[in-house]
Amino acid sequence: MMQAVATTSLAILRGTTTDAYGDEQDTDTPVRTGVPASLVEQSRRVTTRDDPTPRIVRYAVARVPAGTDITDQDRVRDERTGAVYIVDAVSGMDNPALQVDRRLDLRRTT
Repeated sequence: MMQAVATTSLAILRGTTTDAYGDEQDTDTPVRTGVPASLVEQSRRVTTRDDPTPRIVRYAVARVPAGTDITDQDRVRDERTGAVYIVDAVSGMDNPALQVDRRLDLRRTT
């Protein structure tokens, strides 16, 4: 059961293959589909000391049920919109009394 309110469902994509040139490519093989998730895309204005020109950086955060089999570098596809994201980080707080949602830091690829 999730604490966050699910806004979509995700397919977790995992695996690689080798193309005709010997380069590794991601496959779109789903290891699990229909994972309830709260997915939020946001943007932030960013500047650096080296480049004071403001840039808009978009990022996404998802929350999935505790115990979901997902790791860094997996990809997820939003089953509602078809957008694909790479999982940059997976985190979750430890709580002895309650299983808490897992947080996914995502970067959109399509």
